[in-house]
Amino acid sequence: MGKNYVDIENDRGETLRYRKHANGRGLIAHGAKVHASAVVEAGAYIEPGVQVAAGARVGRGAWIESDAVIGPEADIAPHAHIGPKAAIGAGAKIGVRTQIGSGARVAGGALIGDDETIGDGERVATDRRGLRLAA
Repeated sequence: MGKNYVDIENDRGETLRYRKHANGRGLIAHGAKVHASAVVEAGAYIEPGVQVAAGARVGRGAWIESDAVIGPEADIAPHAHIGPKAAIGAGAKIGVRTQIGSGARVAGGALIGDDETIGDGERVATDRRGLRLAA
């Protein structure tokens, strides 16, 4: 049986320890909180201070930066990037290779398509077809 953690050096020369999540084997940094029922697929990274709620799914190769919040039953597709302090609402779906900026807010139940970019601090809500609603 191999070790259940990985040490990685960041850009500032600090060593961060990541443990492998039981559901999916994705990497969870020390200081992040991921619910036991959430799925974090292999190749995904969850940074310190992140909170991932029950039933959420983080796809392969996704990167969730520090202090972001992923709501219950949210679905983060493979290779998506969630910026620092961003919040993804309950049941929201984030598409493949989509970029969510720092401090951005995606409303619960929103559908954000593939290859989209949500800017820093932007607030987004959609109808169930993925069409954006006026704020």
